[in-house]
Amino acid sequence: MRTYLDFERPVAELESKVADLRDLSRHDASFSICDEIKCLEVKIEHALKELYSKLTPWQKTQVSRHPGRPRFTHYVSCLVDNFIPLCGDRRFSDDAAIQGGVGCFRGRPVFIIGHERGGDTDGRLKHNFGMAKPEGYRKAARLMSLSDQFDLPVLSLIDTAGAYPGVGAEERGQSEAIARSTETCLSLGVPNIAVIIGQGGSGGAVAIATANKVLMLEHSIYTVASPEASASILWHDSARAMDAANQMKITSADLLHFGVIDAVIPEPMGGAHRDVDAIVKATGDSLFEALCSFDDMKRDEIRIHRQEKFMKIGTDF
Repeated sequence: MRTYLDFERPVAELESKVADLRDLSRHDASFSICDEIKCLEVKIEHALKELYSKLTPWQKTQVSRHPGRPRFTHYVSCLVDNFIPLCGDRRFSDDAAIQGGVGCFRGRPVFIIGHERGGDTDGRLKHNFGMAKPEGYRKAARLMSLSDQFDLPVLSLIDTAGAYPGVGAEERGQSEAIARSTETCLSLGVPNIAVIIGQGGSGGAVAIATANKVLMLEHSIYTVASPEASASILWHDSARAMDAANQMKITSADLLHFGVIDAVIPEPMGGAHRDVDAIVKATGDSLFEALCSFDDMKRDEIRIHRQEKFMKIGTDF
């Protein structure tokens, strides 16, 4: 059953009518309703096009959080052959919020790391809604160090509201683990490509998104803090999250303009959740193109390219 966002109510009503007509047709073959269904489908297409051509930042935030949006496991299963998961930080435990391992991406061996938020209640609890603890970032740093040792590129898929803010995580050195993971990203002599596939929240995202190239799905968000957290800080009222989102420049278009990201991957009409296969393929194409652009670069050149990219952010404004 499809989940609709608040602003998608006109589309929900039209699709409900189509479902009712098809159900009626199945129960009574004497009804010929093909023309009516086609007319409604055209209206649905127009409604989606109109809605998604002028989404506000807050509406994009809602789309980025849609439960049907493809997750890390979707991308890995479709894009990576012979994936071998690698677990644990070799210090405390394994964190299910960050997944990673080695596999073959379009004929190239790679390490792939990303946030997994879970697809149902049990999955979300298991993966802590994609909010990693220190052991998750230490695992990511360990896998990136391995990639550097074996001269294999790193692909990172980011989808998190932020690092887990619990007391236990702070006691085990959450900020140090994030900083260490970010430092590891910067020190790699192999290319690393990051894609914001959903939410890119705070240091929890930056820890594995400090890459040579940062790509972003059209309706994803990338922000220093969630709109709710920002509203709480600015106005002491999390209910003003919409106001915060509209002012924080968190959309792909804004971030491309400011040079924070390098490219935007267009989503299917109605968002990635409406055509998972299409967005996974488009993401794979963009990842492969970005990866190939570093084929002729040496390790030091790759490292300098990454450092210069981040030093340049904000200097043109």
